[in-house]
Amino acid sequence: MATFSQKPADVVKKWVLIDAEGLVVGRLATVIANHLRGKHKPTFTPHVDDGDNVIVINADKVVFTGKKFTDKVYYWHTGHPGGIKERTARQLLEGRFPERVVEKAVERMIPRGPLGRRQMKNLRVYAGTEHPHVAQQPVTLDVAKLNAKNKKVS
Repeated sequence: MATFSQKPADVVKKWVLIDAEGLVVGRLATVIANHLRGKHKPTFTPHVDDGDNVIVINADKVVFTGKKFTDKVYYWHTGHPGGIKERTARQLLEGRFPERVVEKAVERMIPRGPLGRRQMKNLRVYAGTEHPHVAQQPVTLDVAKLNAKNKKVS
C-alpha cells in the first residue's frame, strides 16, 4: 500500500462560515486552524495547502475563560530601541480592530513559513454579522455543538 500524497492540482477548497458569538477564543482557534490546514480531511498532506476557506463573523463577541479577558497581554515590538508595546485582550476587543484577537490566536497555531502564510490568506475575520462572501455559498459550521466546552456558560 503506497502512501497517499495530495497534488496541489487535485485540491478542492470549500467555504466554511463560523459564527464566533459566545465561543471561547482558544477552542475556536483550534477548529479554525485545523480547517485552514486541511487536517479534518482524509486527503491531508502536510506540504500542500488543501485546507478550506474560513469566514468568521461576530469576532468581537468571543469570550475568554478565567481572568484572561483582563490579564492576557499581547506584545509587539516597533523595531526601535525600547520599542516594546503591549495591550490587554480587553483593550483589543473593545478597540478599533477586535477581529485581531481571533486572527492572532489562529496565526499562532499555524506553522510559520511560506505554506503557513498562504494558509492564513484563506482566513477572513469580521467583527460584525455582515460579510461579502455570500456568492461563495459558505457551509455553516456550528462550533458550539462540537463540544460543550466550546461555548462559555455565563
